Amino acid sequence: MWREKRYTRARDLIYTSSSSRHIPPQISSDQSQIKPQCCQHSYHLSHTYSTPTTMSADEASALRVIGLWPSPFVIRVLIALKLKGVEYEFVEEEVGKKSELLLRSNPVHKKIPVLLHHGKPISESLVIVQYVDEAWSSAAPAILPADPYTRAVHRFWAQYIDDKLPPAIRTLRGLDDGDKEQAAGQLSAALQLLEAAFLELSQGKSYFGGDGVGYLDIALVSHVGWVRAVEKIAGVALLDQAKVPNLAAWAGRLCAHAAVADAIPDADKFVEFSVKYGSFSKPINSGAK
Repeated sequence: MWREKRYTRARDLIYTSSSSRHIPPQISSDQSQIKPQCCQHSYHLSHTYSTPTTMSADEASALRVIGLWPSPFVIRVLIALKLKGVEYEFVEEEVGKKSELLLRSNPVHKKIPVLLHHGKPISESLVIVQYVDEAWSSAAPAILPADPYTRAVHRFWAQYIDDKLPPAIRTLRGLDDGDKEQAAGQLSAALQLLEAAFLELSQGKSYFGGDGVGYLDIALVSHVGWVRAVEKIAGVALLDQAKVPNLAAWAGRLCAHAAVADAIPDADKFVEFSVKYGSFSKPINSGAK
């Protein structure tokens, strides 16, 4: 049984799913429940999001996520909660502003995302994902690997992702000064290393986590929307079959997963956001200055 949970927000204008019947199936690692296309959702003004009824109404109201839909760090928190089947309330921040709730909840970094669980704030996206896995440990699937060494390796690569991908993506969006061709090369090199890591860690299975979506899958797929967007913005091929065939197939498979598909809009929505709120550059291959 699924219950509709309405978004609350710090502003009137938000982007949410355009589907008039937004009722996803129960989440499991069974690939028969994944959707046929990767990240093909259009977003528009105010709608509702459906989540599984695994908590009472009082418990659900005690779990809130403060964030902004295009943030890859927010996206990974939403995926973790959906994967666990946990009902939550999403509080949308206004672009370029920090709400009083955010400032009170994360006074150190003053950044999204923040998870509020019974009023207690948890910050930093990877920390939140681990918290979700531990706080709802009885809910399948487990997000972190059970083996301590494998868990450490997945944490290493998750940190690598956050060290390497966002700076290059920002440069390709035109938000930071820097050589765009060099940034594209750095991003491509990082994805090729992650291709090799996928082959080693997946052991021939569908995900970094093996048969089911896990911690490292969540850490990386949250950036896929922006990688696809900067391919369009900068006119470069990054996550494609020719360069990283296994990672490209993984991205298509995971973006169609029931726990992921509704968290990551189509790449065009990220491009539109970049045009509206950030610098938009011509393709680096066009010769334009």
